Amino acid sequence: MNIEEQISFLTRGCVDVVNKEGLQKKLESGKKLKVKLGCDPTSADLHLGHSVALSLLRRFQDLGHTAVLVIGDFTAAVGDPSGRDSTRPVLPREKILENAKTYTEQAFKVLDPSKTEIRFNSEWLDPFVTGKDLLQTLQKVTVAQVLERDDFKKRMKEGNPITLLEVLYSLFQGQDSVALKADVELGGTDQIFNLLVGRQLQKQNGQEPQVAMTVPLLVGIDGVKKMSKSYGNYVGLNDSPNDMFGKLMSVSDELMMGYYELLTSENLADIRALHPMEAKKKLAGLLTERFHGKEAAVAARENFEKVFSKKENPDDMPVFKTTEGVMLSAALFEAKAAPSKNKARALIEQGAVRLNGQKITQDGPLSFHDGDVLQAGKRAFFKLTH
Repeated sequence: MNIEEQISFLTRGCVDVVNKEGLQKKLESGKKLKVKLGCDPTSADLHLGHSVALSLLRRFQDLGHTAVLVIGDFTAAVGDPSGRDSTRPVLPREKILENAKTYTEQAFKVLDPSKTEIRFNSEWLDPFVTGKDLLQTLQKVTVAQVLERDDFKKRMKEGNPITLLEVLYSLFQGQDSVALKADVELGGTDQIFNLLVGRQLQKQNGQEPQVAMTVPLLVGIDGVKKMSKSYGNYVGLNDSPNDMFGKLMSVSDELMMGYYELLTSENLADIRALHPMEAKKKLAGLLTERFHGKEAAVAARENFEKVFSKKENPDDMPVFKTTEGVMLSAALFEAKAAPSKNKARALIEQGAVRLNGQKITQDGPLSFHDGDVLQAGKRAFFKLTH
């Protein structure tokens, strides 16, 4: 590709490119660029929302550049306020490190391992906050600049608190760029302030400022908020093929087209010509195949059609061992079909729980035979045994 073609290839689907002239200059230099993307391990799983930026990072790799995936083991303890309407819960370091273990493996479902550097930002941020560098950096960013953030202005207007740690978050992310001497940083549109702080800090440290590139935020499967581990509306890259396929089949027709645009290279006019149900199955199949392979995607579609179209039980139900007379809500909670007993009782009252196909609408002692099938919601099936 010539430079113009490279820029077109790299900026496809981007919302912000600050600035395109800087990107052209860096590409024309002929050097291997260091392209940075940060992920805070606030949960054990990356999700499809992360894959939008990861796919852009892969494009840089395909042109011979180096991807730097920054695992935010330090910043996860602070909590990124970007796009948030409330303070993010702070995780203990043990949980952060536990979550971080799976990130590399999941990211390599998209990235080329041979062209990827994995860095943990505690490497430079721990000494940054314990030395004098933080105090010097605080002198370079004004309170007015920080409070101009749209998410902060919104929270202040609504009377929602903003912690000083959240105020400092953008400085920590910007310091990542200084420590790495990043040429380019990628992020979602809610990250643009943090990316621009990185440019500012690089200039003040005598570095050539990074190019800031943002991609649209993927709306979660609830169709309301951005896909987020915190909101529980995500499709994890480590979800099983059946779960991934099933979750994607639950999105609305309107949301489905947004997923096609951000997550695939399919011709949208061709997709709109399909029946909505077939288009949705195609989307679920494409994405399940990307992360699990073709054979698993075909099997997941067959399982979905068997369970939801033909109203049959799936073939690969897990066996759940429990005791006769246990409360149904307790059994659902223990089987991890509900996050709490209260949520389990809500499922029961909504008519979303069945035993051998018969709807149960009241919580009570569970009486069953070995091999009976307990269903909770649309996707959770269990074979019961004593």
